[in-house]
Amino acid sequence: MGNNVMSTINLPADCDRNNAAQLLEQLRAANGSVAQLDGSAVAQIGQAMLQVLLAARCDQPSLTIVNPSSALGEAAQLAGVSHALLQEPAR
Repeated sequence: MGNNVMSTINLPADCDRNNAAQLLEQLRAANGSVAQLDGSAVAQIGQAMLQVLLAARCDQPSLTIVNPSSALGEAAQLAGVSHALLQEPAR
């Protein structure tokens, strides 16, 4: 199917290892058609989810994380990846 519609995935409140694995599968299945991830609902986030998010940004540099919650922002900052993860992609 040649569907080029860009979509948004809403990140869950609990971004644990299980949800990280599910997000990874969603992103793989989407094959580059996800334009943004909405982080507004994130209340807790683990290292596995941060790794999936970073890998997604590396694979698809135009992918953006919109509305990052304070929990997401703080976790990214503590891990030293806030710039790589939350910056707007170059256009």
